[in-house]
Amino acid sequence: MNEAGRQTCDPGAFGRVAVLMGGQSAEREVSLRSGQAVLQALRNCGVDAHGIDVGPGVMDSLASGGYDRAFVILHGRGGEDGVMQGALELLGLPYTGSGVLASALGMDKLRSKMTWRAAGLPTPDFELLGEDTDFERVATRLGLPLMVKPVHEGSSVGMTKVDAVADLKSAWETASRYDREVFAERWIDGAEYTVAILGEEALPSIRLETPRTFYDYEAKYHADTTRYHCPSGLDPAREERLQRLALQAFRVLGAAGWGRVDVMADADGGFWLIELNTTPGMTDHSLVPMAARAAGHSFEAIVWRILESTLPCGRSGD
Repeated sequence: MNEAGRQTCDPGAFGRVAVLMGGQSAEREVSLRSGQAVLQALRNCGVDAHGIDVGPGVMDSLASGGYDRAFVILHGRGGEDGVMQGALELLGLPYTGSGVLASALGMDKLRSKMTWRAAGLPTPDFELLGEDTDFERVATRLGLPLMVKPVHEGSSVGMTKVDAVADLKSAWETASRYDREVFAERWIDGAEYTVAILGEEALPSIRLETPRTFYDYEAKYHADTTRYHCPSGLDPAREERLQRLALQAFRVLGAAGWGRVDVMADADGGFWLIELNTTPGMTDHSLVPMAARAAGHSFEAIVWRILESTLPCGRSGD
C-alpha cells in the first residue's frame, strides 16, 4: 500500500495508541511476539505507540493513560473473543479489528460453522462431543479420520487428528483440558489454504504444506519444515473463487478491519471453511504479513492501514 492510498499520512492523527498484547490465554507468548512486532512497526512510522501487557489492572491503565485508541493484538480468550472489545467499548476507546459480536463468533469455532451453514456457505460436517457421547456413532456419521477441537482455542491448541474410533475419546479428553466445549469435524483430505483480509480486500491466498500430521502449533510457530506457497499455485479462476468465499465468510460473521480465513480444499477441488481468525498472528512466522508482501505491502503499511480503521469513517461491521 502506498501513501496515496492512506486516509492520513500524519502519525499524529492517531494520538496516543495502546498496543494490547500478552494476556492470559494459551496463546500468550505468540501474542507478545506479535505485539512487539506491531509496536515496533508503529513506532517506525512515527506513531506514539505504547505496549501494554494485558493483566488484571488493564482497565485502570487504559482509563488513566491518556490513550486515544487501541491496537488489539491479543490472541485467544480474553482478548480475541469479544471480552476486550466490550471493555474498550465501555471506555469509549476506538480499537482495531472486529467488534464484540464478530470477535465472539470468530473465537467460537462451533457457532462460526453454524452461522456459515445457515448462510449456505460450505463447512465440514461436525458434532459436539461430551462425556456421554456415543463416539462410535459419531465416527459412523462423520466418517474417519476426524479432527477433534476445543471450541474456543486458537493456534491449533488442544487439537487431535483421529484415525480410529478407539482414539476418539482420548482426543476429546485432550481437548477438554482446554475448553468445556469440544467438537469433532469431518477431516478434509486435501490442501490447506489461508486468505488474509484487509478491510474489503482479500490478499493473495497462501497454501500451507507441512510434513506433520496437520498444521499444528509446532508447525505454525517453531518448525523450519513448514512451507508456505504464496502465490498458492491456484489458477486465476480458482484463486478468485477462494478469495470471494473468504470475503463472504468474513462478512457473514460481521467481521471488520482485518482477519484471516482458513480453508481446506478436497480432492474434487471444493473449498471448505474451517475458521475465522479476527486477530491473526503478526510474528515472523505469520501469514498476514506474508500475504501482504505478496500484494506489495510492507509490514509497516499494513499495520498503518489496520490502525486507520479506528479513525472516523474507517470502521465497518458490527
